[in-house]
Amino acid sequence: MTFDRSVKIAPSILASDFANFGAEIQAVEAQGADWIHVDVMDGHFVPNITFGPATCAAIRPHIKTVMDVHLMIAPVDPYIDAFANAGADVITAHIEAGPHIHRTLQAIRATGAKAGLALNPGTPAEAAAPLLDMVDLICVMTVNPGFGGQKFIHSCVQKVAQLREMIGDREVHIEIDGGVDPTTAPLVVAAGADVLVAGSAVFKGGSVDNPVPYGENIRAIRAVV
Repeated sequence: MTFDRSVKIAPSILASDFANFGAEIQAVEAQGADWIHVDVMDGHFVPNITFGPATCAAIRPHIKTVMDVHLMIAPVDPYIDAFANAGADVITAHIEAGPHIHRTLQAIRATGAKAGLALNPGTPAEAAAPLLDMVDLICVMTVNPGFGGQKFIHSCVQKVAQLREMIGDREVHIEIDGGVDPTTAPLVVAAGADVLVAGSAVFKGGSVDNPVPYGENIRAIRAVV
């Protein structure tokens, strides 16, 4: 991965057809996706269960772009190596998931993956200040984590602007996860975000057999930012 601040669209496979992950990934990349976002949930840190390292390893050969793995799990540290070995390019952990976030970020970088830090909607931007030199990405949750299809929390836009100022010239991406669509994307990009996770906003209306709507949805988001 090389760093640049161009806006990247990262479809979340949480909104895709679970029976056709490989084909869905190939289809959405062919239609213009920049990254593939993988939401890992444990039923403990968040009230939902999705998939683990084995699924990530299975889909890795189908991903030609960037495999962006978002760990909504606690504890995190025991599973970092497994997700790195599964092929994750970016591994993001929540600051709220445990007491030793410095150790977690160090462990992620030690695998060779890029280290991401996620902040829940109720967590202030200032919480990331001591960690800015340890991260490659900050994921701003604009919904409460756990389920797709939730409504965007507009008060989080100011947090994005605060983080953008705090980051300065550091090579740190700001990622937005939750409720991204053509109406909310311009708000967060104007505030300083450069990676947009979109689930239903990308996958709605399409399928493996009819992937054209995926491209139309991606272009609709890209056009407004």
